[in-house]
Amino acid sequence: MSGSRTYLTVTASYWAFTLSDGALRMLVLLHFFALGYTPFQLAFLFVFYELAGIFATLGGGWLAVRYGITRMLATGIILQICGLLFLSALSPDWTEMASVMWVLIAQGIAGIAKDFTKTASKTAIKLTSVSGNIQLFSWVAWFTGSKNAMKGIGFFAGGLMLDAFGLTVSLYGMAGMLVILLGAVLYCLPTELGKLPASQNMSELFSKSASINFLAAARVFLFGARDIWFVVGVPVFLYQAGWSFWQVGGFLAIWTIFYGMIQAIAPRFISRSEDGLSREIPAARIMMAALCAVPLGVVIAYYAVDELFQLPVILAGLGLFAFFFALNSSLHSYLILAYAGTKKAAEDVGFYYAANAAGRLAGTLLSGLCFQNGGIISCLIVSFISLALCFGFCLLLPLKTTRA
Repeated sequence: MSGSRTYLTVTASYWAFTLSDGALRMLVLLHFFALGYTPFQLAFLFVFYELAGIFATLGGGWLAVRYGITRMLATGIILQICGLLFLSALSPDWTEMASVMWVLIAQGIAGIAKDFTKTASKTAIKLTSVSGNIQLFSWVAWFTGSKNAMKGIGFFAGGLMLDAFGLTVSLYGMAGMLVILLGAVLYCLPTELGKLPASQNMSELFSKSASINFLAAARVFLFGARDIWFVVGVPVFLYQAGWSFWQVGGFLAIWTIFYGMIQAIAPRFISRSEDGLSREIPAARIMMAALCAVPLGVVIAYYAVDELFQLPVILAGLGLFAFFFALNSSLHSYLILAYAGTKKAAEDVGFYYAANAAGRLAGTLLSGLCFQNGGIISCLIVSFISLALCFGFCLLLPLKTTRA
């Protein structure tokens, strides 16, 4: 199979998987908020999802090198099917503690599935790109952007399915879709894709270049900043403002689709270089400085306007945040592949996305905690602090890579 066909197959597979992942998040969030769970309790439901992702990306990178990318994609899809079916067995007659533990386990399975699939998919792009860094940036941008657009559609589908069919039927439907996807992946992708001798010990697995370490640290705070106000704060804020399930899901879908579209066309906004770093790194610093200004500006505007206009200010701020966050996310997703070695790219990518998962975990917990204690403005202030720390690590990114 040619590099382009492999890229398209992997991208289409990840689209379908991401659709189910986005729908699952919205189903869980809105279903349990309707049952009376507090913002922090809602955040806690996603702890195992994010915590499992930290270990799944590290282990997934190593496993993808050892057993091949196709097997890791298939494993991720199988785990997602298991997680959906596991969650469908949840009974309304159980105690709150039993229900929470059941959801935590199901979310943990889904978290492993998501990050196995992500690590394998993004590594496949590194291995199939053959025309240098300019093509690599374009492929990564399109892959990342289109994936997030599908996640947005998943948000809308989750809210709509919850209104129309309820939790259990929706979970069965998504599991059936993924069974079809699994068959397509096993049929279309070469079994040995990406298979190489893996690292033999943990010190080798964690031995990364300074460039990857700094970029991973920046990723922690970048995605933490997004999830601090996006995971719990925004959906609950909108629901408390009188929006229905499908309206909340629809707005988050539009936001995520817009964010994905900007990610997909990010290379048009960024001057590129043949070496893949000399122009891209300064661009990453400028884009991060612009993103830092958004939550701070929204807080100032929120208090400057009449109460009637505070909701529009938040919505407009979300739009600006989506634009600049998308540019930063797309550029950082490219940089990890530019910095990564070609021999064990999956391990480098896995290490990097473990940092991504750590940021999401911290952001998820802070989202519930901040909203419960200070509302959406508290979420914005802590998001700004996280972005400022991310900017600091971007200043440390080197203009050259030494990975083999």
